Amino acid sequence: MTREVRFEPGLYRGTAGHYDRFRLPYPDAMITDLVRRAAPSGRGRLLDLACGTGQLTFPLRDRFADVWAVDAEHDMTGLVRAKAVAVGASHIRAVTAGAEELHAEASSCELIVIGNAFHRLDRARVARHAHTWLEPGGHLALCWSNSPWVGDQPWQRVLDALLRSWQDALGAATRVPPDWNRSRQQAPDHQILSRAGFEPVGRHEFTVEHHWTVPELAGHIRSTSFLPPSVLGEHAADFDTTLTAELSGHTPLAEAVSFAYDLFRKPPSKATPE
Repeated sequence: MTREVRFEPGLYRGTAGHYDRFRLPYPDAMITDLVRRAAPSGRGRLLDLACGTGQLTFPLRDRFADVWAVDAEHDMTGLVRAKAVAVGASHIRAVTAGAEELHAEASSCELIVIGNAFHRLDRARVARHAHTWLEPGGHLALCWSNSPWVGDQPWQRVLDALLRSWQDALGAATRVPPDWNRSRQQAPDHQILSRAGFEPVGRHEFTVEHHWTVPELAGHIRSTSFLPPSVLGEHAADFDTTLTAELSGHTPLAEAVSFAYDLFRKPPSKATPE
């Protein structure tokens, strides 16, 4: 049996504002493609687990009569509530809860989405819950995007090295477990979901060219679990100065950002023989 790596609670505390402003949005083409394949009726419920500040909640909200945006961090759900009020989306319900502890009715959801977070959850437990919560024929989408320091370009290698050195200097190197991906290598997501009763539908990838500025990268880094504002603390200005100096010789700070979603389906109910 695969033992999941445990992430400490509260790693994103205090990051909501940076998360909402500096995380790149999922591309419209991906959202459109997901809606086409999942084919929501317009009358059902969307469940966004580990929703952050609603990067999937808001672009998908108009396709559902009821939307649950669920996150363990009060800062995240508080910002979702404020954004829902601002756009008049009264059908969005922000719920502060861990995905593992959420209570929802059986067969109550048409679509469940999890953005950049399934690896942080108790995958087997959440997969079983999700299978119960989905109506027969409903879909689960695991959505992903890559981070700007992951890549082979010179500026990305410089950025990655800089982040590692600051994590070490600030005693934050173990905020994210160093072996965080081990359990996914031993039991990939599709295997966990298959055991829970899901059928794979397919992986769908999208690429968007993005040019970063140094202030955008600084904000994005503050949205992470490993160098949030609470860790940078009084060193934040020094970090920004170092970041600017290290990247000053690398322009443009451009990358082809990879987005993707893996779609799974709960099998439809078998028709009762007449």
